[in-house]
Amino acid sequence: MAHCVPSDLYPEKLWIETPLIRSNHLSSVLQCDVYLKLETLQPSQSFKYRGISYFAQHALRIHGPHVHLVIASSGNAGIAAACVANILGVRCTVFLPCGVDRATMDYMKKEGAEIVVEGGFYQEALQTAKRFVQATPKAVMVPGYDDPIVWEGHASMVHEIKLQLPRGRKPDAIFCSFGGGGLAGGIIQGCKAVGWDDVPLIAVETFGSNCFYQTLSLNNGPFIGGTAAEGRRTQEYCAEFDVNIAHLTTLTSKATSLGATSPSAAVVRMALDRKGGVKSVCVPDEMAMSAALSFAEDHKTLVELACSATIATAYKPELFRRLVPGRTQPNEQATVVFVVCGGFKVSLEDMEEHRSVVAADREASGGWLVAYNGEVLEVPKG
Repeated sequence: MAHCVPSDLYPEKLWIETPLIRSNHLSSVLQCDVYLKLETLQPSQSFKYRGISYFAQHALRIHGPHVHLVIASSGNAGIAAACVANILGVRCTVFLPCGVDRATMDYMKKEGAEIVVEGGFYQEALQTAKRFVQATPKAVMVPGYDDPIVWEGHASMVHEIKLQLPRGRKPDAIFCSFGGGGLAGGIIQGCKAVGWDDVPLIAVETFGSNCFYQTLSLNNGPFIGGTAAEGRRTQEYCAEFDVNIAHLTTLTSKATSLGATSPSAAVVRMALDRKGGVKSVCVPDEMAMSAALSFAEDHKTLVELACSATIATAYKPELFRRLVPGRTQPNEQATVVFVVCGGFKVSLEDMEEHRSVVAADREASGGWLVAYNGEVLEVPKG
């Protein structure tokens, strides 16, 4: 039986409700009920589109029909902004760092967006976009991930999940990818709104693009030992939210959609303060690649590395059991939800490249090293 989020929560929403399915395969592997929230199909069925369309509608109400939406993005957020601008009939300019593939730019252009390529990283493109907004009448900066209105839009996903799970079922954990923190911020807000603030959040990144993990290692919170945080960084204290923030000086991961050099300070504060806590996990690119291949085979769905990094935790039961301890009551199975955020930047060619990289990596001795909340676990590559 289908359940719909009450229309008064999001009366003018532009996104489409996405499916929540039980994965029979992963449920069998992990001996629990594994549900997949499929934010994977079209731009109008993605978490990015939820928050960005919600913000764009707010900007349209405030600034009128001549509003000019401006966003900095490494891909998926820019696509969402271009799509919503096209639907609303307003102008959109997307600032991209160097290295964004042609297919992504072509998609944005087909939606009517103007493209500006500037800088080697997202933060450099963002600074250029901000200067453009200051100099351009009617221009409004659309935040890719760091804004309460964006999080409120993303939170709609949790309202859907609550209605889509079997009646009365509450997750024992929610898994999501973490780039700059927009998705996590939405999940945290959504959980609070539906009475799930005590549900643990498990945020996954790749080594080489792990600004959240490194930030948590600088603050009093979930880490219990050594940080095991790779990569060069600087740090800065944010007085507004009383947190130390890590700024990565290089991004080396192939999961480019996770390519934020620093996380949202507000989301870090929310994560540290929430009752259910947060567990931060880092996996190697090769493990994310392997999961992308397995997921394509098991679920007939292609996802980019920013998404498969999260799914990778489901393919390693020994890691999963560390993150989600079993229930104490006999004959009770845990229930977990994985946000499958999909992404635009994936192709059959990418999957073949993943296959080659993983095959070569498996020739090397040892397993894959995974970091979680200051601990390190070696998991088999098989």
